[in-house]
Amino acid sequence: IYVEDFENRENIKSIIDDFNKGKKDKDKIHYTDFVGLLTSSIRKIINTISYVLIAFVGVSLIVSSIMIGIITYISVLERTKEIGILRSIGASKEDIRKVFLSETFMEGLLSGLLGVILTILLNIPISKVIRNLTDISYISSTLPAKAAIILIIISVLLTLIAGIIPSSIAAKKDPVEALQSE
Repeated sequence: IYVEDFENRENIKSIIDDFNKGKKDKDKIHYTDFVGLLTSSIRKIINTISYVLIAFVGVSLIVSSIMIGIITYISVLERTKEIGILRSIGASKEDIRKVFLSETFMEGLLSGLLGVILTILLNIPISKVIRNLTDISYISSTLPAKAAIILIIISVLLTLIAGIIPSSIAAKKDPVEALQSE
Protein backbone atom coordinates (compact mmCIF):
# COMPACT_ATOMS: atom_id res chain seq x y z
CA ILE A 1 0.00 0.00 0.00
CA TYR A 2 1.43 3.35 -1.02
CA VAL A 3 0.10 6.52 0.60
CA GLU A 4 0.56 10.12 -0.40
CA ASP A 5 1.38 11.65 3.03
CA PHE A 6 2.28 10.78 6.63
CA GLU A 7 -1.24 11.35 7.93
CA ASN A 8 -2.67 8.71 5.59
CA ARG A 9 0.20 6.39 6.51
CA GLU A 10 -0.81 6.56 10.16
CA ASN A 11 -4.48 6.02 9.24
CA ILE A 12 -3.65 2.89 7.21
CA LYS A 13 -1.48 1.56 10.06
CA SER A 14 -4.30 2.05 12.58
CA ILE A 15 -6.85 0.37 10.25
CA ILE A 16 -4.56 -2.65 9.81
CA ASP A 17 -3.84 -2.79 13.56
CA ASP A 18 -7.58 -2.66 14.32
CA PHE A 19 -8.18 -5.45 11.77
CA ASN A 20 -5.46 -7.61 13.37
CA LYS A 21 -6.90 -7.37 16.90
CA GLY A 22 -8.12 -10.74 18.14
CA LYS A 23 -7.10 -12.63 15.00
CA LYS A 24 -4.86 -15.67 14.82
CA ASP A 25 -1.37 -15.10 13.47
CA LYS A 26 -2.14 -16.76 10.13
CA ASP A 27 -5.19 -14.48 9.61
CA LYS A 28 -3.37 -11.21 10.43
CA ILE A 29 -2.12 -8.78 7.83
CA HIS A 30 1.64 -8.42 8.19
CA TYR A 31 3.33 -5.28 6.93
CA THR A 32 6.63 -3.47 7.01
CA ASP A 33 6.61 0.29 7.29
CA PHE A 34 9.80 1.22 5.46
CA VAL A 35 9.19 4.96 5.83
CA GLY A 36 8.59 4.53 9.56
CA LEU A 37 11.79 2.48 9.91
CA LEU A 38 13.77 5.05 7.94
CA THR A 39 12.29 7.93 9.93
CA SER A 40 13.03 6.29 13.29
CA SER A 41 16.60 5.47 12.19
CA ILE A 42 17.19 9.06 11.12
CA ARG A 43 15.66 10.30 14.38
CA LYS A 44 18.03 8.05 16.40
CA ILE A 45 21.04 9.28 14.44
CA ILE A 46 20.05 12.93 14.91
CA ASN A 47 19.44 12.40 18.64
CA THR A 48 22.84 10.72 19.02
CA ILE A 49 24.58 13.56 17.20
CA SER A 50 22.67 16.07 19.35
CA TYR A 51 23.82 14.36 22.57
CA VAL A 52 27.43 14.39 21.39
CA LEU A 53 27.20 18.08 20.51
CA ILE A 54 25.58 18.87 23.86
CA ALA A 55 28.48 17.09 25.60
CA PHE A 56 31.00 19.15 23.62
CA VAL A 57 29.14 22.36 24.46
CA GLY A 58 29.05 21.42 28.14
CA VAL A 59 32.79 20.77 28.22
CA SER A 60 33.53 24.00 26.37
CA LEU A 61 31.33 25.99 28.78
CA ILE A 62 33.18 24.53 31.77
CA VAL A 63 36.57 25.25 30.21
CA SER A 64 35.58 28.80 29.23
CA SER A 65 34.25 29.49 32.73
CA ILE A 66 37.53 28.30 34.25
CA MET A 67 39.47 30.50 31.81
CA ILE A 68 37.33 33.53 32.65
CA GLY A 69 38.02 32.88 36.34
CA ILE A 70 41.76 32.68 35.64
CA ILE A 71 41.70 35.89 33.59
CA THR A 72 39.83 37.67 36.38
CA TYR A 73 42.32 36.33 38.94
CA ILE A 74 45.22 37.62 36.82
CA SER A 75 43.44 40.97 36.70
CA VAL A 76 43.27 40.91 40.52
CA LEU A 77 47.00 40.15 40.74
CA GLU A 78 47.90 42.91 38.27
CA ARG A 79 45.75 45.48 40.06
CA THR A 80 46.87 44.86 43.62
CA LYS A 81 48.05 48.46 44.08
CA GLU A 82 44.70 49.76 42.81
CA ILE A 83 42.92 47.55 45.33
CA GLY A 84 45.18 48.90 48.09
CA ILE A 85 44.52 52.51 47.02
CA LEU A 86 40.76 51.97 46.85
CA ARG A 87 40.73 50.30 50.26
CA SER A 88 42.91 53.05 51.79
CA ILE A 89 40.54 55.80 50.62
CA GLY A 90 37.56 54.06 52.15
CA ALA A 91 36.29 51.45 49.74
CA SER A 92 34.78 48.46 51.52
CA LYS A 93 35.46 44.82 50.72
CA GLU A 94 32.04 44.70 49.06
CA ASP A 95 33.00 47.66 46.84
CA ILE A 96 36.14 45.84 45.68
CA ARG A 97 34.09 42.70 45.01
CA LYS A 98 31.63 44.77 42.97
CA VAL A 99 34.45 46.25 40.87
CA PHE A 100 35.59 42.82 39.69
CA LEU A 101 32.08 41.39 39.37
CA SER A 102 31.07 44.37 37.23
CA GLU A 103 34.14 43.71 35.10
CA THR A 104 33.11 40.09 34.58
CA PHE A 105 29.52 41.20 33.94
CA MET A 106 30.71 43.48 31.14
CA GLU A 107 32.89 40.69 29.72
CA GLY A 108 29.91 38.33 29.68
CA LEU A 109 27.57 40.91 28.17
CA LEU A 110 30.03 41.88 25.44
CA SER A 111 30.93 38.28 24.61
CA GLY A 112 27.25 37.29 24.51
CA LEU A 113 26.38 40.23 22.25
CA LEU A 114 29.37 39.50 20.03
CA GLY A 115 28.37 35.83 19.75
CA VAL A 116 24.77 36.69 18.87
CA ILE A 117 25.80 39.35 16.32
CA LEU A 118 28.30 36.98 14.68
CA THR A 119 25.66 34.24 14.55
CA ILE A 120 23.15 36.57 12.91
CA LEU A 121 25.73 37.75 10.38
CA LEU A 122 26.96 34.21 9.62
CA ASN A 123 23.40 32.97 9.11
CA ILE A 124 23.18 35.05 5.91
CA PRO A 125 25.93 33.25 3.95
CA ILE A 126 25.10 29.88 5.56
CA SER A 127 21.49 30.15 4.36
CA LYS A 128 22.65 31.04 0.85
CA VAL A 129 25.05 28.09 0.73
CA ILE A 130 22.37 25.68 1.96
CA ARG A 131 19.89 27.03 -0.62
CA ASN A 132 22.45 26.62 -3.41
CA LEU A 133 23.41 23.08 -2.35
CA THR A 134 19.85 21.83 -1.91
CA ASP A 135 17.99 23.91 -4.51
CA ILE A 136 15.29 24.53 -1.89
CA SER A 137 14.51 28.25 -1.81
CA TYR A 138 12.60 28.39 1.48
CA ILE A 139 15.37 26.96 3.71
CA SER A 140 16.98 29.53 5.95
CA SER A 141 19.07 29.57 9.08
CA THR A 142 17.90 32.03 11.73
CA LEU A 143 18.48 32.79 15.39
CA PRO A 144 15.20 33.52 17.16
CA ALA A 145 15.18 36.66 19.29
CA LYS A 146 14.16 34.71 22.41
CA ALA A 147 17.09 32.32 21.96
CA ALA A 148 19.48 35.24 21.43
CA ILE A 149 18.38 36.85 24.69
CA ILE A 150 18.69 33.55 26.55
CA LEU A 151 22.21 33.04 25.16
CA ILE A 152 23.27 36.52 26.29
CA ILE A 153 21.85 35.87 29.78
CA ILE A 154 23.69 32.52 29.97
CA SER A 155 26.92 34.24 28.93
CA VAL A 156 26.52 36.89 31.64
CA LEU A 157 25.65 34.31 34.31
CA LEU A 158 28.62 32.10 33.44
CA THR A 159 31.07 35.00 33.63
CA LEU A 160 29.58 36.19 36.92
CA ILE A 161 29.88 32.71 38.40
CA ALA A 162 33.47 32.47 37.14
CA GLY A 163 34.27 35.85 38.70
CA ILE A 164 32.98 35.10 42.21
CA ILE A 165 36.17 33.49 43.57
CA PRO A 166 38.66 36.01 42.11
CA SER A 167 36.53 38.95 43.25
CA SER A 168 36.35 37.48 46.76
CA ILE A 169 40.15 37.09 46.76
CA ALA A 170 40.47 40.75 45.73
CA ALA A 171 38.08 41.86 48.47
CA LYS A 172 40.06 40.01 51.15
CA LYS A 173 43.37 41.69 50.30
CA ASP A 174 44.82 43.74 53.14
CA PRO A 175 45.17 47.39 52.03
CA VAL A 176 48.58 47.84 53.68
CA GLU A 177 50.03 44.71 52.04
CA ALA A 178 48.42 45.65 48.72
CA LEU A 179 50.07 49.08 48.76
CA GLN A 180 53.46 47.58 49.64
CA SER A 181 53.39 45.07 46.78
CA GLU A 182 55.34 45.76 43.63
